[in-house]
Amino acid sequence: MLQTRGRKRCVWGVRTAWNTVGDGEFFCPDCGGDRNYRRRTGRRRFTVLGIPLVARGDVGPVVECAACQAHFGTEALDHPTTVRFAAMLRDAVHTVALAVLAAGGTSSRTVRVTAVRAVRAAGFDDCTEDRLTTLIDALSADAGRLPGAYEGASDPCGAALAIELHEALEPLAPHLAPAGRESILLQGARIALADGPYSPAEREVLTIVGGALLIRPEDTARLLTSARTPS
Repeated sequence: MLQTRGRKRCVWGVRTAWNTVGDGEFFCPDCGGDRNYRRRTGRRRFTVLGIPLVARGDVGPVVECAACQAHFGTEALDHPTTVRFAAMLRDAVHTVALAVLAAGGTSSRTVRVTAVRAVRAAGFDDCTEDRLTTLIDALSADAGRLPGAYEGASDPCGAALAIELHEALEPLAPHLAPAGRESILLQGARIALADGPYSPAEREVLTIVGGALLIRPEDTARLLTSARTPS
């Protein structure tokens, strides 16, 4: 170390030279919100008096928050931004509502109203009964997508409909607390129960919803039972 006007100056050390290879928006764990990021790689060099001399290996890649400059592993990009998370949650509730309506039918106005309320609460403010029934009619025209589409089918839920449930729910589930996953299932259950007990097709759809949300089968069964028990 050298002494310079009462301050210590480092004679040698290791410095990292960073290079930006990409950018975008992510959820910063330190800031607690959506921020811009830079994806960066670096190269360490041994320095003497601030002069880089010997390469000491590569660093990264890392994700650097443009706001707080904190560095994170690239797995930080797996977490959805708050905007993306809200959209995923909205789409999940909408898909579950459609699946339950497809299973139980739309003849009951109580069921339709319950579904509209759930979808609106999730963020589709302009959802109406007519819009939901129009979507169900469109699904009905697509053979194999609705429960019971084929008499005696071994997959009464409809393979395509089951796939849509998994595609909407599985990416969201790891980012939800257990109570959040259960809430989505219970919203579907309340729609199904609005006109009476579960039909076999409704129960099957809700069982698929529970599985896609990473809820254990026994917990799914418990929640579906508790949903139909008067409080």
